[in-house]
Amino acid sequence: MVRQSFANSLIVMSLLSCINDHLLNGKFNHLHKTFYALYILQPSLFSFEELQKLESKERLPLFFSVLDLRPYAKELRSITPQGATGHSREAILRSLLAAPFEGISQFTALHLRLTSDLRFRYQCGFPIDRPVPSIATFSRVFAQIVQKSVAEKLFYDLVMQCREEGIITGTTIAIDSTAIDAYEKKQPKSRCQGTGNATWGAKFDSFGNKITWFGYKIHLAVDADSELPVALEVTPAHVNDGDMAPPLLAQVNNQAKEVCKNYVMDGGYDHLKNYEIAHQYKAQAIIPLNLRNEKEPPAGYTSNGTPRCSMGFEMVYAGADGTHLKFRCPHVMGKVECPHGSAWCSSSNYGMVVKVNAHDDLRRFSLPHRDTKNWKKMYHKRTSVERCNARLKENLTANDLHVGGIQKVKTYVYLNAIVLLVSALTGKKAKPSKKTA
Repeated sequence: MVRQSFANSLIVMSLLSCINDHLLNGKFNHLHKTFYALYILQPSLFSFEELQKLESKERLPLFFSVLDLRPYAKELRSITPQGATGHSREAILRSLLAAPFEGISQFTALHLRLTSDLRFRYQCGFPIDRPVPSIATFSRVFAQIVQKSVAEKLFYDLVMQCREEGIITGTTIAIDSTAIDAYEKKQPKSRCQGTGNATWGAKFDSFGNKITWFGYKIHLAVDADSELPVALEVTPAHVNDGDMAPPLLAQVNNQAKEVCKNYVMDGGYDHLKNYEIAHQYKAQAIIPLNLRNEKEPPAGYTSNGTPRCSMGFEMVYAGADGTHLKFRCPHVMGKVECPHGSAWCSSSNYGMVVKVNAHDDLRRFSLPHRDTKNWKKMYHKRTSVERCNARLKENLTANDLHVGGIQKVKTYVYLNAIVLLVSALTGKKAKPSKKTA
């Protein structure tokens, strides 16, 4: 094993030395296949985090092996045939996707890495016997990507591919937002509010402290099983979270109708319209009630929609019958000691039963019933969108903006989200197939 490893090291050193010699002599073509073959790895099963732990020389070939950028590169080709031969648009796209994977957030840094790292340059698809694209070229192509929505198209195509591969199930979708800081110069609220670009936003952390920032919000819809983004929007920081659920739900529903069964959101999305839209898509909104502005619950009910018996005790949830929630006498169920027993409300030993149609008040009533084990288990899946947000901002570069204007920022976020989808497809492809005996 040691001899083989030492031999492989000698091959790499010899090949890189040979490449440098041929660069000086202007010869390279016959080394192309040899150099590419060096990076073919044995398949293995890994997650996004495990893929990140691999060295760049190992993970990038795996990453690009599942990504066909040719149809998208065609949209970026120059329509004027005059002038010198331009740089490969596919290679530029590859490098723009490799950048967040490598922690590169600036065109300047990307240009420097391509100039100094021959292996990285080759893996991105650029010939190593020619100068790399200038910073201005990267900026110009990025502007084309923004104008033609290329990153957005690629993102949703990859979402569909992940659905077809069974990576994204889409049965439970978690929705949340996260703050990102702007690259633009900070301005007073009065000047930035109507621009459509970066604004001041505010939120409370888990300790109740108010946090303000100048920038944007990423609104994500994430598949709870795979923790992969399936839809996203970018807005100025002041936009309310609850207002962004409808467009996200619409995007998810357009991908695969009647697949999602539950939309999970935090209390910031507790608006009647969000329950109604989820119901329209034949799904259940799992959202905790925001009771800050509620003076008292409806007569005969607790705040979470549980009926009260004649003595004012909370009745006990006993399952669902279609769209109806079933509640039983708390005395019969052994939850309270009623001074009148169960006979006061019902002559049956089964005790009084109350059925509530969940569709009578989509916000108050829920299937499964609020605060039950099943409801809490479903709501716990909201952590999937928090982990996805963390990957975009901490593992990738979504919160290290070096572009200004909401359209460019949105494209930049799409490029980061694409990395997560491609990584999942890479893991799926690398998974060894199970052989039947």
